[in-house]
Amino acid sequence: MIKEVLVVEGKMDVVAIDKAVEADCIITEGFNLKPQALKNIEQAYKKRGIIIMTDPDSAGERIRKYLSRRFPEAKHAFVPVEEATANDDIGIEQAKPEAIRKALAKVRTLDWEPKKIFSGVDLILNGLSGAPEASARRARLGEKLGLGFANAKTFLTRLNHYGVTREEFDRAVKEMEQEDEEQTKGETK
Repeated sequence: MIKEVLVVEGKMDVVAIDKAVEADCIITEGFNLKPQALKNIEQAYKKRGIIIMTDPDSAGERIRKYLSRRFPEAKHAFVPVEEATANDDIGIEQAKPEAIRKALAKVRTLDWEPKKIFSGVDLILNGLSGAPEASARRARLGEKLGLGFANAKTFLTRLNHYGVTREEFDRAVKEMEQEDEEQTKGETK
């Protein structure tokens, strides 16, 4: 049983989460966020804490930002886009139980005072911005670090706001490079 209450967008998200873990959930019903839903989220936030697990799309990101401002100590779980996509639909309800468990194992807390550890140079030097495969590399690194997929600017913000250390970043980038090397070796055989 997860101690915190998961905040998700819809009823089908709860069904997917129930297949993965034992947890209480509050549904936002998209960006509607009715007064009762906000009241329930606030009560859960004060009593048990919350984990925001919105869909990895623009609407989900808007809900996450809104809730983050309102509940600054909330935790965040990100399911990668690839693992939350099926039948041309993106959402937590599309994620397999393993993807949900993996996201919850990498929960992050937003730090309102960014650490300024990372800059745009880090993204460029590691092929995460301005390179042909930058978007795919950010998606892979976001999955490894539990930050989800984002454009370069948002990804940099997440690196600095969600407590990612230089060591974590370097280790994850190195893992990606090793995976790429192994894949290249496999293709040349």
